[in-house]
Amino acid sequence: MDNRFTVSFKAQRSGQLLREAISDFGISKRALTAIKFDGGEILVNNEERNVRYRLQVDDEILIKFPREEVSAGLLPQHGMLDILYEDEALLIVNKPPYKSTIPSREHPDGSIANYVAGYFETQYIASTVHIVTRLDRDTSGLMCIAKHSHIHHLMSMMQRAGAIHREYEAVVHGHVEEQSILAPIGRKENSIIEREVREDGQFAHTDVTILKQFVKDGEPYSHIRLKLHTGRTHQIRVHMAHIGHPLVGDELYGGSRKLIQRQALHCVQISFNHPLTNQEVIFYSGPESDISLILK
Repeated sequence: MDNRFTVSFKAQRSGQLLREAISDFGISKRALTAIKFDGGEILVNNEERNVRYRLQVDDEILIKFPREEVSAGLLPQHGMLDILYEDEALLIVNKPPYKSTIPSREHPDGSIANYVAGYFETQYIASTVHIVTRLDRDTSGLMCIAKHSHIHHLMSMMQRAGAIHREYEAVVHGHVEEQSILAPIGRKENSIIEREVREDGQFAHTDVTILKQFVKDGEPYSHIRLKLHTGRTHQIRVHMAHIGHPLVGDELYGGSRKLIQRQALHCVQISFNHPLTNQEVIFYSGPESDISLILK
């Protein structure tokens, strides 16, 4: 069975070199090298051609990428994987809390990446796992995973251009005001985990919208929607702590665990133009039950 990942497109102009058309389509030089030397194929009108071939308008170009090997150290495992959407290019999964995105020294298995590798194995998908949007272990919600390195390359370019939009819902301490937070984030000195707002940090931008303000057991809280314009590590957690409204349950940044045993943070929405069709896609996931319980 030929289960190699393939893409196809039509030549746009006569006389163009095949390698130029391949580059214009968004296939990287690194990927092209792998196609040429590691078991891929380049077909024009169903005939194999080299990259110096000159095209005619509307020639059908088919690229067969070489099979990918599962990353060293990533053990394919079979477990519960909540897949909300799947096509030939992408998986959108709903990550539960208390589950790592990728294996780590503290949690070497049972991650979303382990389960996706196991799922690919059962579906005969010749790819390793390419995480596009990752979440902290205790954060729940939507994650985007590419099913091939070429798709990951396209999605990474979209991320750098700010074309992948993520929105979160959270519960924070106090009654916060609606605002935009622009504060640079960097690693906290003498810590490999904590981040903080600091002048020499990387630019970071978060928009805060109020969904509800309430009092529970005599203490004020806010249910908020957050839109990320950048993707710094712990960005929401650091920004909310910086303005004096840490996430409920986020002990690392000053939150209390009286109501929940993890940061009350859930990725509710991801939207972008699909890397193959260029059509806008929007995915939504409601907050987990532990967060919903706080809001009742």
